[in-house]
Amino acid sequence: MAFPLLRTRPTAVIASLAASGVGTSLLFRYFARDVHADAGPTPNAIFGRGPAFVSLPLESSELVNHNTKRLRFKLPHETDISGLSLTSAVLTLSWPKGRWMPVARPYTPISKLDEPGILELLVKHYPDGKQSTHLHSLRPGDKLLFAAALRGYQWRPSEVPHMTLIAGGAGITPIYQLAQGILSDPEDETKITLVYGVNTDHDVLLGKEFKEFEKTHGDRFKIIHSVSRPDPGSTLRKGYVGKELLEELTPGSKEGEKVFVCGPPAMEASLVGSRKEKGILEQLGYRKDQIHTF
Repeated sequence: MAFPLLRTRPTAVIASLAASGVGTSLLFRYFARDVHADAGPTPNAIFGRGPAFVSLPLESSELVNHNTKRLRFKLPHETDISGLSLTSAVLTLSWPKGRWMPVARPYTPISKLDEPGILELLVKHYPDGKQSTHLHSLRPGDKLLFAAALRGYQWRPSEVPHMTLIAGGAGITPIYQLAQGILSDPEDETKITLVYGVNTDHDVLLGKEFKEFEKTHGDRFKIIHSVSRPDPGSTLRKGYVGKELLEELTPGSKEGEKVFVCGPPAMEASLVGSRKEKGILEQLGYRKDQIHTF
């Protein structure tokens, strides 16, 4: 059973916000809001269960590869935290030049959810992507409107003894957030196998962070890269995330396990399947209630 994180349609979220009494004029008013003026003297969680409509300034923008930027936004006070739970995304709104209606897109933060003072996004630029193009154009000091938190699967520490995480390309961000949260929780003993598929070596994201996971949590965390077009001399495994690879990496009974998937539509369709046809994961022995997508 999938949980609606990145599957939540931004337009549907906006409609629900409007239905709850938040109209267009309010939305524009919140967009112009100065969060530093609104912030109180004590630490607080920026995102609760309702609309947030908080405008955060960009602190820094770092190009991490040929098409992806790491965007670091400042929270109102250095001691403030996001208030997000694991498997949460944030809905962003912007008005790119020449547009009257806002563009809404969800992104999964990669900063620790309890990290004070900042919120970090990893954003891949798509040539026809209105929001990703806008975000890549932001400069330090520019602001972005965060409308609400989009909460997904409610993870419980040590819910299962082992989980398999499968990511494709930029779909690594919610997978990374989940792994980071589990491994940083001293009460969580879940072991993780991460399978990360990309097109080329240059498309690998968060490599330094995952190496640190392996170094610090080597008994609980394992990552396998699968590269369809590896560079000459690459140390990464060549291939695709398919049945043969997953059969090798996840042998035996799947009872008491969970698998989380996030990637391009074609990849997810082949792994998860449909109502009429079993996907690769079901063919390998996972039940539908053990399979979750973002």
